[in-house]
Amino acid sequence: MNAPANALNLLEPRPLYGIGTVARLTGLKPDTLRVWERRYGLGASHKSASGRRLFTQSDLEHLQLITALVDDGVRIGEIASSDRKTLELLVSNRGSRMAKAIPASKSRVVFVGPELCQWLDGHQGCLSSISAFLSRMPLANAVDSLDVNETADMLVVHCPSVSMTNINAMDTLANRLGAKRTLVLYQLCNSRWIEEIERRGMTALEYPPESARLAFELGRIAIDHESKQGEINLGELIQAKPRMYDDNTLNAAAKLKSLLDCECPKHITDLIKTLSEFENYSTACSVDNWHEAAVHSCIYAYTAQARYLMEKALQAALEGRGEELTKIMRSPV
Repeated sequence: MNAPANALNLLEPRPLYGIGTVARLTGLKPDTLRVWERRYGLGASHKSASGRRLFTQSDLEHLQLITALVDDGVRIGEIASSDRKTLELLVSNRGSRMAKAIPASKSRVVFVGPELCQWLDGHQGCLSSISAFLSRMPLANAVDSLDVNETADMLVVHCPSVSMTNINAMDTLANRLGAKRTLVLYQLCNSRWIEEIERRGMTALEYPPESARLAFELGRIAIDHESKQGEINLGELIQAKPRMYDDNTLNAAAKLKSLLDCECPKHITDLIKTLSEFENYSTACSVDNWHEAAVHSCIYAYTAQARYLMEKALQAALEGRGEELTKIMRSPV
């Protein structure tokens, strides 16, 4: 399972697992994992900056396949050197009773930019529904260095100052990775460049992004990926919408109770705030495996949809009250 010496070594995989977590998720004892590493090379493929060996999601899924086959009577020595496709074929050939032993693949998202990757270190809940790869180098270096044969479903780039050169570079890198979507996180960008970004089918957001908004964008690609595999019913799991109102606008809307015959705006804004807070909370929940990640993704999507519907309700309640709302927002506290 040790990673080959190619461009993928420039990308840090996420999530990462210690040996204790892998033992719990595979049902193996830590001592067994150490023996398998020593005898068969089935160890952790990622090394942290401090030198600690950590298991990637790919390592974990590889071990889960091997464990399932060993539990079904296959000798470890017969399959230890097999690649994932071979292991999946062996599992499939053993009948439907072992169908659940094949882990479902997740959408692959590449993140580029040292500051962005550092930000993600503190917001890993945003990555719960995807297989993430972090490139801690500026865009220009990434274009020169990354030459990944494997495809990525999405590219996310931190671009402090947007220019046509940077836009072309993002296009080049996205095409090289085969990314279906590109998200540009900018700090300085005029309307002309935003229009150009959108004209090329990319999405532009200010950096740093709201964690809930980033999770929403990543959730879109994850849902699209899973729906193509038949794992999600999109008729039931409607894609979430970004927030219509920020907290300042909600606080102002709540004060409109004296202008209406009821206190609906106040009650609706309270519901929206609660749902928005839970959206943020759900992106920060820790997960130990992809099953938990999938559950959290569904919880996030349902909550975001409920929040969006309540925002539509508030929009109806505030119809024709735009001027009063603006006055309240401008008035001193």
